[in-house]
Order: sequence, then structure tokens, then C-alpha cells
Amino acid sequence: MPPQLHLQLDPRSGVPVYRQLMDQFKYYIAGGTLRPLDQLPSIRELALALSVNPTTVVKAYTELEREGVIAMRHGKGAFVAAGATQLSSEQKESAVRRSARHLAVEACQMDLASTRVVKIVREEMDGLTPEKQEPEAPIKFSVVSQG
Repeated sequence: MPPQLHLQLDPRSGVPVYRQLMDQFKYYIAGGTLRPLDQLPSIRELALALSVNPTTVVKAYTELEREGVIAMRHGKGAFVAAGATQLSSEQKESAVRRSARHLAVEACQMDLASTRVVKIVREEMDGLTPEKQEPEAPIKFSVVSQG
């Protein structure tokens, strides 16, 4: 069964959508969810599921290929590059810690209690656990629109 991917786009983040896609695929590869030679969703499938222009997906895939993260095979699609590497536990924790620090600073600025922040993070993580996802849907896409 293909891995479950939770791709989330935030059009208000200030980060271009193609870059958000690139970063998320890199995390899935670095974390081992996507392994070398795994096939990525087709350009058309991904664009349709995320409601983005196919050119956006092409740009993300082209940049990932240029960086050696994926390999494009004409007529076959995009695949995780054979040489793609996973991060160590320490590297993963360091990356998450950077995001946690950002969240902690924002929570402090808004005077939100740490117990509430932890509860929110738990709820969000529970919503992403594979056990709670429908087995027939190997890839989950979500778009965040904060407004």
C-alpha cells in the first residue's frame, strides 16, 4: 500500500506554493515515509487534488529533480531518486525543534498557555495518524486557508 502523504498548502504563508510542495516532499523523503524509487503522484493528479495550476507542480518537480531529490522518467512519472537520503533521529529532532520554537514564540506573543498549545498540537497530530485515515485513500491533500 502506498504511503499516506498529508500535503498542506497555505496560500497566506508568504512561501510560494511550489516551494511548500518541495519542502514537504523533502521531509517525507528525509523521514523515510517516501523511499528511493517510490513513485510520486502525477502532475495532473497532484494539481487537481490540491486545486493548483499544473505549472506549479511542474515547477516543484523540476526543482526537486535539479536538486537530485527526484528523478523524472518520460512517460512514467516522478520517482524518489535512488540516492535520496534519510535524516538521522537527531537531524529530524533538530528540524522539528526549529518549528516548535517558532510555534512557542507565537504562542507567547499571543499569551496562550503552554498546556493549550500542547493540547492543540496533540489534536493536530491525532488528525494525521494513519490509523484514523481511510485505507483506500493513499494520499491525503489539504489546503489551509487562514482568513
